[in-house]
Amino acid sequence: MVASTSLEVVPEDPTAYRTQEYWEERYKQEDLNTTFDWFKTYDELKVLFDQHIPNKDASILILGCGNSTLGEDMYRDGYKNITNIDYSKTVVDNMKDRCADMPEMTWLEMDIRDLKFDTESFDVVIDKGTMDALLTGVKDQWNPGEEVVSEVKKEVDEVARVLKMGGLFLYITFGQPHFRKPLLNRDCWEIKTTTMGDAFHYFFYSMIKEKHV
Repeated sequence: MVASTSLEVVPEDPTAYRTQEYWEERYKQEDLNTTFDWFKTYDELKVLFDQHIPNKDASILILGCGNSTLGEDMYRDGYKNITNIDYSKTVVDNMKDRCADMPEMTWLEMDIRDLKFDTESFDVVIDKGTMDALLTGVKDQWNPGEEVVSEVKKEVDEVARVLKMGGLFLYITFGQPHFRKPLLNRDCWEIKTTTMGDAFHYFFYSMIKEKHV
């Protein structure tokens, strides 16, 4: 994790990461200049992004953007058509103000499990650690439970719906393939995995939509 934030907002109960209330309270405590990037920064991911998203005009949706600098960094690198969503109104308003000099980038208050976009709207959808928040507090990774699986399914189903044919879903996580692939599997795509890091591994999952859903 790469952070510029107070760790006083880390919850005692990790399942709090699943709740909108936790994130609203956290972002209310943090000022406009506070940023937090889960897992990897854009600089660390740039080579993979260049390989997977060569078209700088691609329409890109970032899920659960929080106060990550991912959208800003991609914008400065030439990707302009970026939509960032989060279900915390506070962080969406803060990031709008923070990125006021990036007029082509959009910030919307929205739940990743209920996307308010038309079917087949985006070329690329990116999840960097957001799904992991839905999975926090799971004691048995082999059997995360019906409720958690249902919530993750809603997200992945929505991603598959809003992706254009030939569109790309990128998911960055520390979740190992034997735990994450069962959650990501869909008839409309195949999952490719790139492993990052040495002592501690992160995983870069890429999926290209090949069938209508």
